[in-house]
Amino acid sequence: MGRDEAALQVSALSKRFGDVVALKDADLHLATGSFHALLGENGAGKSTLARCVIGLVQPDAGRIEIDARERRIGSPKEAHDWGVGMVHQHFSLVPNMTVAENLVTSKFTGSWIIDWRREVRDLDDFCSRMPFTVDLSAPVSSLAAGEKQKVEILKQLFLGHHILILDEPTSVLTLEEADELFGMLRQRTQRGELSVLLITHKLREVFKFAEVVSVLRRGQVVARGSVQEFTSDDLAHHMVGESGLPTVVARENKTAGRTGIQVRDLVVRSDKGIDAVKGADLTVRSGEIVGVAGVSGNGQRELLEVLAGQRQATTGSVEVHGARYHATRHEMLEHGVFFLPEEPLRTASVASMTLAENLAFRGFDQPPLCRRRWVLSRDRMKSRARDLVARYRIKAANVDVPIEQLSGGNVQRTVLARELSAGVQVLVASNPCFGLDVGAVAEIHSQIMAARNRGAAVLMVSEDLDELMALSDRIIVMFEGRFVHEVAAADADLQVIGRHMTGGHHATTS
Repeated sequence: MGRDEAALQVSALSKRFGDVVALKDADLHLATGSFHALLGENGAGKSTLARCVIGLVQPDAGRIEIDARERRIGSPKEAHDWGVGMVHQHFSLVPNMTVAENLVTSKFTGSWIIDWRREVRDLDDFCSRMPFTVDLSAPVSSLAAGEKQKVEILKQLFLGHHILILDEPTSVLTLEEADELFGMLRQRTQRGELSVLLITHKLREVFKFAEVVSVLRRGQVVARGSVQEFTSDDLAHHMVGESGLPTVVARENKTAGRTGIQVRDLVVRSDKGIDAVKGADLTVRSGEIVGVAGVSGNGQRELLEVLAGQRQATTGSVEVHGARYHATRHEMLEHGVFFLPEEPLRTASVASMTLAENLAFRGFDQPPLCRRRWVLSRDRMKSRARDLVARYRIKAANVDVPIEQLSGGNVQRTVLARELSAGVQVLVASNPCFGLDVGAVAEIHSQIMAARNRGAAVLMVSEDLDELMALSDRIIVMFEGRFVHEVAAADADLQVIGRHMTGGHHATTS
């Protein structure tokens, strides 16, 4: 088919979930061999549209055409049969299987017999041509979020689809990895081998790689055209409407105070029994944000899990406010330690429990939610939840809906509301804006900066260097389990940081 023909045509697509209208007469034209960006706030309907195309959700009305023929897609298997694949924002890998097993079993061959020797040989050859590598023998459950994202992308490329939908595919990739990935995909679209629909919040990616852009707001397409027709401000305005972007809280000039977090000679083992953190020393003082940069899989996850009480250190110590810290619930309450984790639906929520119940996790046994020290007041719990929903602009039909029904951005807002609505003295954040839109990012950055301005000690691990530069007072680079470079954010050089992240220099802390 020619480049003017539609590889994917969506016409008047509508979908409602109860009282919530997710899509309303949405149209989308993905030309053959094109690189098309789809923008919108969290909850605007982008993922719902993609899930309708991939067969995970059935639309209430509308038409989907693939290669100029109408298709009724009842499952991802049927989408695969028509050559459509999707990299999801929330990972769809089988945790207890290895990377190789996930890739091979995703091929939908229908055969009960797998020639593993041949498949692994093919995988090795395939991976050698990709812009990044992963350990094919590693169980998915042992991987950090960035590594899982790489596997998701590799899986769809391995399947050889000619229509590829990418839902926030680079949230936890480095700039170099993202550029290599999109550069490879752009070459394949230019050769007519692939048509790409990119769902993203990163305008840099849109302007650098996309040819066409569409904007969804409240389930409707409100703008579309060539990327060259728009500025960044134009696209942001179309995404958020007349309300505009929230103003980010300004950094207050202040001298860092007492020590909040002190890590001494910490050694932590990975799930494989290998030292993932190797003698780390770290100090975070009240009234400062220390940002940790690094490629996913260099020990950041294991470090944070020790601070969250999810993993035991092999040797070394952690202190909070000068006292030994073992990450017990009592110590967290005593010292005001709070967390903003990556993958909040998996690591900081109970998906089947309600929004109100998830908001109550921190204080369900404390006044005012608890009476007589053991009776939970559901009326007070719901009243507090409604207050937090309004204050943090969480979009939900009501506080009784299961949290798994919320969009990714609203799950993150829920965790943010729970973790920052109390007296925060120490805040540990891990990729806090993973997959969020520009409005939600501005809100979360404001909340983190406000906590810092109030005197909280903030440790933030992020694979988004722009985020670290915008928020941090100091930036430390972590590589192969060690802190290898430290610099004041005001003096930071992105190229120098990038070289340390990839082991380009065998540097010591400067």
